[in-house]
Amino acid sequence: MSSVFPEDLTSRATSLINLLRSKQLMLATAESCTGGLIAGLMTSVSGSSDVLDCGFVTYSNAAKTRLIGVPSELIAEHGAVSTEVARAMAQGALAHSSADIAVAVTGVAGPGGGTATKPVGLVHCAVARRERPTRTRVLLLGDIGRERVRLETVRAAVEMVYEIAGP
Repeated sequence: MSSVFPEDLTSRATSLINLLRSKQLMLATAESCTGGLIAGLMTSVSGSSDVLDCGFVTYSNAAKTRLIGVPSELIAEHGAVSTEVARAMAQGALAHSSADIAVAVTGVAGPGGGTATKPVGLVHCAVARRERPTRTRVLLLGDIGRERVRLETVRAAVEMVYEIAGP
């Protein structure tokens, strides 16, 4: 059976798994708007158990706080869809796992939920690696449809992990 993910994304995940394996690095995910798709992509590739420690689906604000330690005050101040919360999610996933690298995403996939300051298609991504600065990226995908927002977010997350794992 073929993957539910586009072939190019599965191929890139395979390359990422090989890179992480060669560097003996483990990955954790902390996902909100993607609802586990990043972990799902990774586990769609044989051999992912060598490099995937765990995945946290923290869709609600309470789950972000309870499962990975994102301070509720940070969410109240900046909103769940923010660089600050994405950074805290990645760092929290590292702190609550045995992983070396954690990637986190939080955004507005649509079709509803957008506002003037946080429109549909706005996604904040972060990747943390032990003993290195956490990196963040803002995606402005636009109202391209819920599933496309989610898939493009997965694509960006994979690239961020690839970059921080580095050759």
